[in-house]
Amino acid sequence: APRGGRAGAAYAGRAPAPPPLLGLLCAHSSPDLLREDDDSCSDYGSRDKPGTALGRTVPDGNVLFPDIFHTEHLLFYERFKAYQDYILADCKASEVKEFTAEYLEKVLEPSGWQAIWRTNVFDVLVEVVDVEYSALKAVVQLSEPFLCDSRDSTFTLECMQELLELKERQLPLQELWVVYDESGEFDQTALAVEHVRFFYQCIWRTWDEEEEDDFDYFVRCVEPRLRLHYDIIEHRVPSGLAADYQNLLSQCEELYRKFIDVRNSISSNDSDSEEENVSMVEGLKLYEKIEHLKQKLKLIENPLLRYVFGYQKHSGSQAKGLRPTGTKVIHVVSSVMVASLLQSLLRDKLCPESCGEELEIQFHNDPLTAVNACYEGDSVIICPGRYVVDGVFCIADSVELEGYGLPDDIVIEKRGKGDNFVDCTGANIKISSLKLVQHDAVEGILNVHHGKTTLENCVLQCETTGITVRTSAELVMKKSDLYGAKGAGVEIYPGSTCTVLDSGIHHCKEGILIKNFLDEHYDIPKITMVNNMIHNNEGYGVVLVRPAMPSDVKDPTQSGDGTARVEGLRQGLPECITDELELYEQAEISEQTEGNYEIANELGATSAKKSQMLKKRLSELGITEADENLMSQEMFVSIVGNQFKWNGKGSFGTFIF
Repeated sequence: APRGGRAGAAYAGRAPAPPPLLGLLCAHSSPDLLREDDDSCSDYGSRDKPGTALGRTVPDGNVLFPDIFHTEHLLFYERFKAYQDYILADCKASEVKEFTAEYLEKVLEPSGWQAIWRTNVFDVLVEVVDVEYSALKAVVQLSEPFLCDSRDSTFTLECMQELLELKERQLPLQELWVVYDESGEFDQTALAVEHVRFFYQCIWRTWDEEEEDDFDYFVRCVEPRLRLHYDIIEHRVPSGLAADYQNLLSQCEELYRKFIDVRNSISSNDSDSEEENVSMVEGLKLYEKIEHLKQKLKLIENPLLRYVFGYQKHSGSQAKGLRPTGTKVIHVVSSVMVASLLQSLLRDKLCPESCGEELEIQFHNDPLTAVNACYEGDSVIICPGRYVVDGVFCIADSVELEGYGLPDDIVIEKRGKGDNFVDCTGANIKISSLKLVQHDAVEGILNVHHGKTTLENCVLQCETTGITVRTSAELVMKKSDLYGAKGAGVEIYPGSTCTVLDSGIHHCKEGILIKNFLDEHYDIPKITMVNNMIHNNEGYGVVLVRPAMPSDVKDPTQSGDGTARVEGLRQGLPECITDELELYEQAEISEQTEGNYEIANELGATSAKKSQMLKKRLSELGITEADENLMSQEMFVSIVGNQFKWNGKGSFGTFIF
């Protein structure tokens, strides 16, 4: 029966036996244990049936060690059901150890089984003679004959006996790997030990017990962390985001250890000395840093918010700079070069008279090879054809990729599973007249990490996210068409500059996602949207993601008419696009859709609140006269002439977290 009744009807029928784990039998049993007429899948766990349903694994290292149970590769739902229904149920964080001990009492054999005790230094075979359930430890003795595989030859039988005596012969269950036994008697023991080990290695955080216990620990922490773990190992999370998560986790654990040390030093000292006051201040600073990191961890753990948070991904490619000879090369890509095509290229693109200098030309049959051969200032001309590439375009120099013909005739298709398709870090990159087709991807079709990338007259058929414009990067997208993203068509990060002109974004999860964080570490992005068609997206045409703002900050955009706000926001646009915008000066505001006003108003309000929050921070630091450059982090926006049609949730939405 469940403890305390807090779980209600959901756990009213909770059985004392472990979960059936039906999929485990089918996924991990050896073939000779499974037959078409065998119904053991339906009643796994029955102690009346002889034989194990678990596979076996040969341990690494010393071949003298016996095989162990194969339990490390359980499926998501197997772990989920075990933790939800049979181990943790509705417990609080402070009750996790108690609930786990009760579960182990029901399923763990108290003695008579062997295990390999694994540490970073040695592996040794032990025999379990008792279990301390409340401590989650096993009482062990060395097996006979003595088997040990160590990185250091000093671990003799006598040394190991002495070490066990120091530990009072009690070892944590998560350090034990149960030795394989084909009788089936220790199946549940092996699974129980695996659940404990996985939980404390992958789910539990040292600070969990100090979190508020307002609702059950499984829903709040276990489920999102478990889902993230499987999303990572099954390649549903970009490798950069997974690396950031591990880095944040390590930072948080290190700071928490320091915080505990400082707190203990304060609690053990009753005096009101200056030294203790310094420790108090240090402890508060550590606490604030820890809370900040914990919030970031929770955002990544939440499947709805992990991509909202974003991460600072850095491309590993390095710019080559100018070619040592100082020359610039035109790279021509064609799967087959015929005389008529070469004549057309000579007339239209390779004529020395039009270039003013003698040109060096290199020919390739693969666009990826051509891009990899580029130096600063080179250009790549891609002839009509369908090119299938299995790799990533890492463009680190200022180069130009141009299709020779219409985009639908020059198709570059990504094959093979991987994070990226096109990574741009060059200072000034231009891509034109190409169609990019993405398959089986984890990240977006094009990432602008640094510098400026101009996309003109292109078609992008996406798989996950479309274009990502990261912090400090700039994208100019003109007369292009983007569709098919399972996430947002365009993701705009804080501190970036994004200009979208005369383009279509459609049939995506969201049209444009603006990640705006009111944080002193991020500038507000500068966004321009003119004469675009954003339609048939599942959610909103444009979504602004931001944290909750202080309610006492007055919104200065609530006065005046919509025309004044839209036109006022147009001031201060980057010089590189002012010429482009002059073409639209005659557009009548009255002809624009309601969505244009709505977006401009919200972005303007966010910009003003960012400015006020920064002034408040500076005032708290004693700075009464702020540097104009520091205070000019406004989101200068032109939202003119865009059409929003048939978007599932409307033209504009704000996501507050």
